[in-house]
Amino acid sequence: MLIDSHCHLDMLTPVKESGSVATVVAQAAAAGVNHLLCIGVTLEAFPAMKALCANYPQISLSVGVHPLHDEGAWDQPTALALAGDPQVVAIGETGLDYFYAPATRERQQQYFAEHVRLARQVGKPLIIHTRDARADTLAILRDEQAQEVGGVLHCFTEDWPTAKAAMDLGFYISISGIVTFRNADALREVVRQIPLDRLLVETDSPYLTPVPHRGRENTPAYVRDVAAFVASLKGVAPEALAAQTSANFRALFNVGG
Repeated sequence: MLIDSHCHLDMLTPVKESGSVATVVAQAAAAGVNHLLCIGVTLEAFPAMKALCANYPQISLSVGVHPLHDEGAWDQPTALALAGDPQVVAIGETGLDYFYAPATRERQQQYFAEHVRLARQVGKPLIIHTRDARADTLAILRDEQAQEVGGVLHCFTEDWPTAKAAMDLGFYISISGIVTFRNADALREVVRQIPLDRLLVETDSPYLTPVPHRGRENTPAYVRDVAAFVASLKGVAPEALAAQTSANFRALFNVGG
């Protein structure tokens, strides 16, 4: 069994066209992907995302405001109320992105810190986005005592010292289809060093489609290809990689088998 630890079901073309996640979920199940974590990026969009996924026990949710979607979108009381939903297993996607939005770094830092405080308040782990902001990301995690709840650095593309520092804080490292890209040699070397018991796999669909599906919209079924590639890097059987990353996911997000 495989788990897609990070996807955006409400952004997928077939879901937007049909108003249903049924086909995507069925395709994932046919590929051996039996659980999905659908990620919130704004508080405003959460109710519609929740409605899409409400009747699917194999879908968990997160609630948060992505650093590239933070234009006045964060409200702590609203976030607290949404975080209490039993289908919500994590806080985020939150973090820092200085690559695309350097002008808003101060607001990003404020909202990121507030996400960590919310996560500690409700006792749920964090889903972290970081790009060109590794030092500030780690500093805020430490300053706000994020180790109390842990979490995951999703779609990891940073270096080994960043991975090590995050794992020292109790975080997991999630690998996306980027690892299959031709120019990802540095990332592949990092993946070889990450312990199996700290790894997750994801699609980040509809983005970052892995080889051999480049040119198509990404979908949770393709996490199978990500996992197989990571297994080859780690020198383990795909079934062993699937079992370990699924166990890691369930331990981190307190999701039953």
